[in-house]
Order: sequence, then C-alpha cells, then structure tokens
Amino acid sequence: MFGRLKQMVIKEFLQMFRDVRMRVVIFVVPLIQMTVLSFALTTDVRQIRTGVLDLDRSPSSREFIQEFSSSGHFNIKMHARAQADMARLLDRSRVRVILHIPPGFEGDLQSGRTAHVQLLADGTDSNTTSIVFGYAEQIVTGFSARVQAERLVRLQGPGHAFGHMEPDIRAWYNPNLESRLYYVPALIAVMLLVVSLLLTSIAVVREKEIGTIEQMLVTPITRVEFILGKTVPYVIIGYIVMTAMFLIAMLVFDIHIKGNGILLYIMTGVYLSGNVGLALLISVSADTQQQALLTAFLILMPCVLLSGFIFPIRNMPSTVQYATLLNPMRWYLEILRGVLIKGVGMRALWAPILGQGILACIFLALASVRFKKTLA
Repeated sequence: MFGRLKQMVIKEFLQMFRDVRMRVVIFVVPLIQMTVLSFALTTDVRQIRTGVLDLDRSPSSREFIQEFSSSGHFNIKMHARAQADMARLLDRSRVRVILHIPPGFEGDLQSGRTAHVQLLADGTDSNTTSIVFGYAEQIVTGFSARVQAERLVRLQGPGHAFGHMEPDIRAWYNPNLESRLYYVPALIAVMLLVVSLLLTSIAVVREKEIGTIEQMLVTPITRVEFILGKTVPYVIIGYIVMTAMFLIAMLVFDIHIKGNGILLYIMTGVYLSGNVGLALLISVSADTQQQALLTAFLILMPCVLLSGFIFPIRNMPSTVQYATLLNPMRWYLEILRGVLIKGVGMRALWAPILGQGILACIFLALASVRFKKTLA
C-alpha cells in the first residue's frame, strides 16, 4: 500500500510543478496577497480630513478644536467661514468631517449650561462614520469632564472640589485594539482555503480531461489510496504556505504564536484535510476543469462570508448560524485566534477542534465514496 501511495504522491507533485507559472501561483501569489491585504484591511481610522466652522472664536472653542487636532484621529484641513460652506466641503469630498461650534459656546460652559456642538460626517461609508462618531464622543466626554472639574474648583475652591469616578478599561489579548491582530490571522485562513480548495478541485477532473485516469483504472490502486494520493500533496503544500505566512505575520506585523504551536499545526492539518476532501468531492463530481473551478468559487465565497471573518456569526439569523456549522473555516478561525492571539489550549478550544475534525472526516469519506473506479 505505502509503495503505491508513494508513487501516487510523487506523480501528483511532478504534475503540479511541471509548469513554472504554477509554482508561482502556489507559493508566491498567496504570500503577496496575504501581505498586501493585511495592510489594506484595517478598521483603524486615523488622520480624518476635518473642517472646522468656529462661530464662537473664543479661547474655549480654540481649546476644544485643539483637543480634536491633538487626538491623532482628526486632521484639521480647512476652516469654513459660514454655514453654507459646510455642505460644499462635504459634497466635494474636501473633508470627511466638519466640526461646527455655534456662538455662545464659551458662555454656556462658564455659566454651567449645556454647550452644544455639531459634528457632520460623510455617511456614505457607514462603518467609518460610526468609528468617527465614537472617537468624537470620547473627545467631547473628556473635554466636558475636565471643564466641569475646573468649574467646581473655581466655584468651591480646591478644598471643596467633588471627587469623580474614572473607569479603568482594558481590552484583553489586544490592549491597543489594533485591527492587524484581527485581520492577519483571518487572511491566513482565507489563503489556506483558496490554495487547498481551488488547486485540489481540478485534481481528479484534470486526469479525466488529459486521459491519464484510464491508466490509473487498470492499476491495483484502491479507492482510499487514490484519495490519499490526491490529498497528501496538497496538505503538504498547505503546510509550506502556512509556515511562510506565519513568518510574514511575525516579521512584518509582529504577530507571534502565544499558545501551543504544535496544536496549531495539527489542527491546520485537519483544516487542510477537510478543505482538500471538499475539493475532491467537487472534482470527482465535475466533468470538466471549468465546472470544478466554478463550483469551487461558488463554495469559496459563502465559506469566507459565513466564517465570522467579516460579519460576527452571533449577529446572523439563527438559520444561517446553523449553516455555519458546516463551514470548516468557521472552526479554524476560532482555533487560530484562540491559539495565536489568546494563547489558550485544547480545554478552551475543544468545541471548534471537535467540529473541525468531524467535518474533515465527513468530507474525506464522501469524496472516497463518491469516487468510483470506473470510466462511467
């Protein structure tokens, strides 16, 4: 058995690496895509182009504007002269945000009344706008608390100032809330899915098109040996690509494996095996490489969208949440983030590990059953 399997694996590698362009597609393109997309995909919003309409022109309003400018999120680019200028600046995309300070701003602050300010933002990008409003709310809250404390000290004297509550907020595993810790591991999972699903999906159907399947049919190779011979090479390639991507994540993005690296590599093998099994199931069911690739693309997009990579699974409808149980990328993302970022082990990750293993066994078994050693 092992002799036949060895020859099958060697044949698959030779057939795969015969074309130089295929080597580039397998090993170079995923690394470039992962690196570029890791820089491009970010929810961190910095240096927002901001316009200011200050109709109060007081020391308090200038101090408030300085709070926005020094926060690192808002970059004051323009100063409007009248309210009519605000719509023009937003329409022409000269700025993304306009801070409007009405007359009487300083007087309201000094007298203890509520001082109103207006923040206008370009809402065409709703996600960025919500983040901008969150930054602005933090700045306004901090400025308001400081003004109130100064006013109490001024009215009551230093000895009569009231105490205040200051929350101590921490984000575990990602203290600075950097988006790279969220997107880089997810992109590794996506690239592994792309490599294992697309390459393997044409493995069997390619044999049909070029006629080599007939030569295999007259050999004593069994169904299980054939499936293993098609699975092992792509799992090995997936391991090589994964290791290269982890090196990029460590050297370029300063992301290190906090948990058990052996557990992560074992579960990556299970993830790759499940993906390859699904791809072989596509390949043995297709008649042409075009059919196999189109089917793989149709499966690839739902796997990415329903994995929790872009949209949280808990926010999806209940029926869709049940459908994600059949998505191997959903389980692998939980394992990857748990080991890579949280540093947890099998005790905390037993559920996704079990789900990943069950799916891999199901897909490989279905591919083996579906394959029939017959020309029909």
